Amino acid sequence: MNYADYKRFDFLNGTGVRHSLFVSGCHFHCKGCWNAVVWNPDFGKPYTNQVENRIISDLQNSGDKIRGLSLLGGEPFDYPDTLTKLVERIKNECPNKDIWCWTGFLYDNLLQDPERWEMLSQIDVLVDGPFDLAKRNLKLKFRGSSNQRVINVKESMKQGQVVLQC
Repeated sequence: MNYADYKRFDFLNGTGVRHSLFVSGCHFHCKGCWNAVVWNPDFGKPYTNQVENRIISDLQNSGDKIRGLSLLGGEPFDYPDTLTKLVERIKNECPNKDIWCWTGFLYDNLLQDPERWEMLSQIDVLVDGPFDLAKRNLKLKFRGSSNQRVINVKESMKQGQVVLQC
């Protein structure tokens, strides 16, 4: 897996101040995508153990200043093996940090895929659904089009139905 960028102190992608990892590669190719440069999975730099260790260290050493990690892309759920390891490490080694993730997949489809479900089960907030240029709305919080949902994953799994975060 390659990653396009790792941003420390991101104020835009989730609640509070966060660190954000932008993965490379996306098969959705949504018309009007704001980050189309990362559709190519070869774009950016290789994601290594050193990169993962830096993310963990940055989260551990941030105190209460950093709320958590945001996973964006590209398409994070195209790399469930690699990113499940990262999100599990965050849950174990940085238990006071939350994880947000943006995906073109729908929540219900992720529940049906055992490999992706494992990753999903470690995420706190999921912004699901492909960007739809016809439904673009710049006033929406944390999403670009009205078909996308901001989902509280833990509550949704507990209740067996989608529970919106905001």
